[in-house]
Amino acid sequence: MYAVGIDVSKGRSTVAVLEPLGKTVAKPFEVRHTKSGMNDLVNYLNTFDGECRIVLEHTGRYYEPMVRWLSGAGLFVSAVNPKLIRDFDNNSLRRVKTDKADAKKIGRFALDKWYMLRQYTAMDNIRTQLKTMNRQMSFYQKQQTAYKNNLIALMDETYPGANKFFTSPKRPDGSEKWVDFIEKFWHVDCVCNISLKSFTEKYQKWCKKHGYIFQPDKPVEIYNASKELIPILAKDDMTKLFVQQAVTQLNAISKAVEELRQQMDSLASQLPEYPAVMSMFGVGTTLGPQLIAEIGDVHKFTKRSQLTAFAGVDPGVNESGDYAQKSVHTTKHGSPYLRKTLFLIMNVLIQNQPEDDPVYRFMAKKRDEGKPYYVYMTAGANKFLRIYFGKVKEYLSNLPLEE
Repeated sequence: MYAVGIDVSKGRSTVAVLEPLGKTVAKPFEVRHTKSGMNDLVNYLNTFDGECRIVLEHTGRYYEPMVRWLSGAGLFVSAVNPKLIRDFDNNSLRRVKTDKADAKKIGRFALDKWYMLRQYTAMDNIRTQLKTMNRQMSFYQKQQTAYKNNLIALMDETYPGANKFFTSPKRPDGSEKWVDFIEKFWHVDCVCNISLKSFTEKYQKWCKKHGYIFQPDKPVEIYNASKELIPILAKDDMTKLFVQQAVTQLNAISKAVEELRQQMDSLASQLPEYPAVMSMFGVGTTLGPQLIAEIGDVHKFTKRSQLTAFAGVDPGVNESGDYAQKSVHTTKHGSPYLRKTLFLIMNVLIQNQPEDDPVYRFMAKKRDEGKPYYVYMTAGANKFLRIYFGKVKEYLSNLPLEE
């Protein structure tokens, strides 16, 4: 048996090959992430007479070329969480941090966990793509919030409070009624400098153009409210340019977010656990794919506690001798993206208050006991993950085996 530890970097990797008891077969050497470099590595590993298992860290996108190429060549490859490697084999007072030392450490990890290693599969490609899409979604949503705040800040100087005229939810394409309104009536004087009759006619044409339902009382409400507003910026071409550019930017990023949201749901539906996850209360076509993307394959967790630790919502422990701290902060060692998704799901439960849902009842109990907000929300996330673990594992175990 040969354990191959690979320390992945951008554009290159360092490879070390070890035998049982940590004996070095090949001194750590460098492999470039090119076709020729990958083929040379595959040919080299195929020369070993015995079982060969390759382990590398799940490091962002850098590991993907290596893991896909080696897996496609028919080799056993396992991508593991970097924290497991970092916490492994720390039995030296001397701290050595080099690519060669890391590659050998990963090789020792492979030897120690030989029978627990999980092989990378084609299904992992979908999960990797879904996770990448979720990270892009998070990035786009931050940009969307920034663009929306920027537009509202401009409106405070041209048309204060215009974003509160409408409460309609956003459309499937990401557009919002108040944003479309500001694009047309970008300054308070666009309304106040014309008669109510003229504004009503323009407003009705605007509703027809964008497919909104015309409400006869709405123009009067907007017109009367606009008469009381005081703009700061003058109604000129420069101000119009500022506002309409802000609207264009917001609409573009909102459209991108919604398109990505739909693609994530379509991709997540290809995974076997999708029906089980979507049946859970608080999980919809937005949060469901995000949850699946961040958790990944539930089979990589053997116990519920491993999943809650992966999310960082497990309670910490602080004991020494006769001392045992009763209340300890959560570890927060896991994925912050997963914790964010869990908190959004908990918010859905709080808003809808489903009395038959065990997670909501648990949170309500903690809240009635006087627990702080973050305490009962984190406790709810912990319980949700435990139910998720059991429900998804049971569902997958009952699926018919593929021939």
